Amino acid sequence: MKKIGILFGKEDTFPWAFIDRVNEKKVAGITAEAVTIDMVQQAAPTEYAVIIDRISQDVPFYRAYLKNAALCGTLVINNPFWWSADEKFFNNCLVEKLGIPVPKTVLLPSHKHPDDTSDQSFRNLTYPLNWEKIFDYIGFPAYMKPHDGGGWKSVYRVTDPQDLFNKHGETEQLVMMLQEEIVFDTYFRCYCLGTDDVHIMQYEPRNPHHLRYVLDGPPIDKKLLKQVKKLTIQINKALGYDFNTVEFAVRDGVPYAIDFCNPAPDADINSVGPENFEWIVEHAATMAIAKAKKYKVGKMNLTWGTVVSDNFKTK
Repeated sequence: MKKIGILFGKEDTFPWAFIDRVNEKKVAGITAEAVTIDMVQQAAPTEYAVIIDRISQDVPFYRAYLKNAALCGTLVINNPFWWSADEKFFNNCLVEKLGIPVPKTVLLPSHKHPDDTSDQSFRNLTYPLNWEKIFDYIGFPAYMKPHDGGGWKSVYRVTDPQDLFNKHGETEQLVMMLQEEIVFDTYFRCYCLGTDDVHIMQYEPRNPHHLRYVLDGPPIDKKLLKQVKKLTIQINKALGYDFNTVEFAVRDGVPYAIDFCNPAPDADINSVGPENFEWIVEHAATMAIAKAKKYKVGKMNLTWGTVVSDNFKTK
């Protein structure tokens, strides 16, 4: 029997629906359940062929457990080694190298020194930074966000230099990115499973959270939807994520990749809505079953993106 496990925290709608959907399909030799963890012994395999990870970004114990499980053969979705190394500033660099439009972005050092460091630790860093050059490049208004953060935590819209300095002072030891604001006509959030199965959703990030998924928006040009799908697949094949969302802000007909590092994306029926929820449950179950069928005992079964292989190509 090949077991598919799902590791999760507070969320309550997607995990149980996923488990039920896999088991309802009655695929011979495959079953799904919530992951159970007791003693975690180094180099000891788990009982799961596949684990879908929905929580290890917030629980270091789980991340360590999943790395051990992956080394022993469990196919973890998403790859815990790559997820641990991944961050938003790097992803922006990667996507620009792929030739995909992204907002102009610069990296800012943390406002407060990291623990156990002093001024001497930063003697290689120009002080003060050439803020005028940064502001000329990015422009205002702009967005400031953590370089490795998730969701909308510690995200600021800044309107001028003084506003930026004031808000940067609130960020403590966070390393931040300053990013050009893209004033968009249309915005998309795209589920992507298995690096190439895409579901495009119209999205309005300026609305309250529960009203962001647009159900009655104007018709979208099919050529634009085709382009968004193509870019979504291109990004996910480079990153190697089997479960991710990619967001695009469309300005003057050009889709800019805004956020594409969401390996545990929102899948709650109360926010994404019944139609999107049904898509993600059905397609996640189908993907997990396919992965379980391909699982090989004693092998490294993880997905790796082209960025860490020899077939990564830049434009």
